[in-house]
Amino acid sequence: MLKPSNKNSSSTNAASATNRTTIDSDRRRTLGTLGIFSLMGATGLIGCGGGSSSGSSANSSTTTSTASSSSAATSSTTSSLATSSGSCTVIPTETIGPYPLSTLLNSSLILRENIAEDKTGVPLQVKLKLVNVNNSCTPVPAYVYIWHCDKDGNYSGYNGEAGKTYCRGVQYTDTNGVAHFTTIYPGWYAGRITHIHFQIFLTAYGSNAQSSAISQMAFPADITTAVYNSTLYSAKGQNTSVKTFSADNVFSDGVEYQMTSVTGNVTDGYIAELQVGIKV
Repeated sequence: MLKPSNKNSSSTNAASATNRTTIDSDRRRTLGTLGIFSLMGATGLIGCGGGSSSGSSANSSTTTSTASSSSAATSSTTSSLATSSGSCTVIPTETIGPYPLSTLLNSSLILRENIAEDKTGVPLQVKLKLVNVNNSCTPVPAYVYIWHCDKDGNYSGYNGEAGKTYCRGVQYTDTNGVAHFTTIYPGWYAGRITHIHFQIFLTAYGSNAQSSAISQMAFPADITTAVYNSTLYSAKGQNTSVKTFSADNVFSDGVEYQMTSVTGNVTDGYIAELQVGIKV
């Protein structure tokens, strides 16, 4: 049985430059500023939705993993943690980060499942299952906002990407409490290990709406290594900035409740699943 997390799990308000409340984390500060931009329509993702990632040179054998101890996924692998990703425990609260682009939440156009737009990369299906820790882990109906960088480590709306909205989207959970997204495997940028941000809204989403949870998804090291060895990610290659979770400024205190269960392969894409406990 997993030990209880020592992270702050209290509900918090979403942060934005437009009258949003700064998220208070026990371990780190929220950074960043928000830009004003126009929304862009989503376009199809090359290789997503079950297709193949062009030019991939990695082995295409199916892999299942949530552990970070194995080497690159060059053969079929099954982790002992694969069936226990997440927990009916309150998800640890994390910084909203420097790139939330929360003003995007003021438009209904962000309500979409495919968030890759024109970005290429290894296809990734994200499935976040929300459960109520106060009611025997029953499914929770809610809106989920996720955002992450592209394969080159860039975030839409920031640092030369103003006016762009790729790799961001909102979905409402289904009857099983699962929010589904189609995207690409995130790359990396200096100072952070691979991750995806998410924010949960019980009733309505918006730049000033109250959120019930803000946290981040972690990814198994062996899967990430395999992806970054593939042709599409070869220009940047492996993460030379942060190589372990213990060295990451967000995940250094543990990832047991944030480590995704990942299945699939580089050629056909991956499915990343995480159970997220919240108080309702």
